Amino acid sequence: MEPTAPNDPPPEMLDHVRGLLTGMGEDPSREGLVRTPLRVAKSLTTLTEGYRQDADQVLRAALFESDTDEIVLVKDIELYSLCEHHMLPFFGRAHVAYLPDKHIVGLSKLARVVDVFARRLQVQERLTTQIAEAIQSALKPRGVGVVIEAQHLCMMMRGVSKQNSATITSCMLGRFRSDNKTRQELMHFLGRP
Repeated sequence: MEPTAPNDPPPEMLDHVRGLLTGMGEDPSREGLVRTPLRVAKSLTTLTEGYRQDADQVLRAALFESDTDEIVLVKDIELYSLCEHHMLPFFGRAHVAYLPDKHIVGLSKLARVVDVFARRLQVQERLTTQIAEAIQSALKPRGVGVVIEAQHLCMMMRGVSKQNSATITSCMLGRFRSDNKTRQELMHFLGRP
């Protein structure tokens, strides 16, 4: 067993990875795999760091008063997550919009809140809703719209093996939900009819 540093994953994670390797028919003590349990455990710790972050704190750290009342949209926020069913990656882009009501938020915080929820075991549908609801809760805007387009390796590498499939999910709150003209304006900005 390798010694661990203070920031290393707990030893039981290493034991579980060794167990997985053994279950696959591998020898965890062979040269190429000796450090694999530590690398996998560190990787999973990074890929799930969203569990140790608070979206509300992220957003409230950069709230500013403003008279702006038009759509604020950050497009093409790269995201990487792990599906909770197979622990295989899914990846794509999030488009996050809101209609301010007395407050705006630092633009980078919108990208950070995407990561807070993407860096967990997820399903895309819930991820989309969590992002929108966190922004709604922290900013209290007149509306929030989140659209995510992603490809899922669990569909591409196994199961139905559909290489060119993409999944689109959306969550519209406030004016983006109740006002068709506002929703259409957002869709126009996203290049969607």
